Amino acid sequence: MAEDCNDENCPTHGSLKTRGALVEGTVVSLKAKKTAVIRCDYIKSVPKYERVEKRRGKLHIHVPPCVKIKEGDRVRAMECRKISKTKSHVVVK
Repeated sequence: MAEDCNDENCPTHGSLKTRGALVEGTVVSLKAKKTAVIRCDYIKSVPKYERVEKRRGKLHIHVPPCVKIKEGDRVRAMECRKISKTKSHVVVK
């Protein structure tokens, strides 16, 4: 966190406000610049059979330069305004 962060879309050092859902997931891809893809596992109820099933989804999240992550890390992301066509979450921790 000692690195200088000039990103305006950083929730800590910039002016980006977070709101809404807090999502936890595993980093799957870091190929794009300032972007990560995370996989979120969740449980869905199936009322007909009175059971639950495991499901997973993918989210594209913004990664500010002051946050260092690598593939396989567990990260927390919060919802924010749309940063691009597919990104509407930002890494918090």
